[in-house]
Amino acid sequence: MTSFTQADDLEGAEFVDVNARGARFTRSDLSEAVMRAVEINGADIDAPWLLEPGNVLLVNGVNVVPLVDAELDRRFPGRSQRKAATPEGLQDAWAALEKTWSATLDRVRAMPAGTPDRSVDGEWSFAQTLRHLVMATDTWLGRAIKGLDQPYHPIGQPNIEYETDGNDMTVFSATQPRYDEVLAVRAERIAMVRDYLADVTEDDLASTRPNPWAPQHPETVLSCLHTILEEEWEHHRYATRDLSRL
Repeated sequence: MTSFTQADDLEGAEFVDVNARGARFTRSDLSEAVMRAVEINGADIDAPWLLEPGNVLLVNGVNVVPLVDAELDRRFPGRSQRKAATPEGLQDAWAALEKTWSATLDRVRAMPAGTPDRSVDGEWSFAQTLRHLVMATDTWLGRAIKGLDQPYHPIGQPNIEYETDGNDMTVFSATQPRYDEVLAVRAERIAMVRDYLADVTEDDLASTRPNPWAPQHPETVLSCLHTILEEEWEHHRYATRDLSRL
């Protein structure tokens, strides 16, 4: 199979009568790509940033973004609360998320031993997904909102962008932790968010913090919390997708 990497710049390329059946695009920029008279039956598109405001995806002239958003809300009760803007709304949103993850953890417990560490098509395992959410909480609550000097737990799982941006990887463990260890740290991080939301005020939500990845750009505390909720729901979707295949 032909492989194209970051070194291959295909911007503006034209593909005519090309057989791309079974092709896989990972971390690729396909924005503004135009497809005409294509066979696309069974194609699987996973675009986590698709639902950001202003984004459009046309299929036969129909913008399917609102349809996708509504269907995901239907499939995942509680997801529609992820943009709550008041302390009470955020508390309810987090409670709904906790309930969802609790049911998913029960599902994993009922599956064969070793399931949490199994990967599907090179994606993160269930345990790695939980570890990434530990890192996400440490980034957006510990580092951004609370301003901690050392917010990261070594069990966290960094994403590929963090690994390739020259960040110090020594903070994270190079060994695979046991699943029970992952669950324990994950439970601590869930409680951290719950405890923070229990006392947050309207003034707190409106206050600003440096973006943890681009400190020159300010973020409100509310936008940081929304990022945590988005990360949680997106990775829950990934996790349940792969659990169903397992």
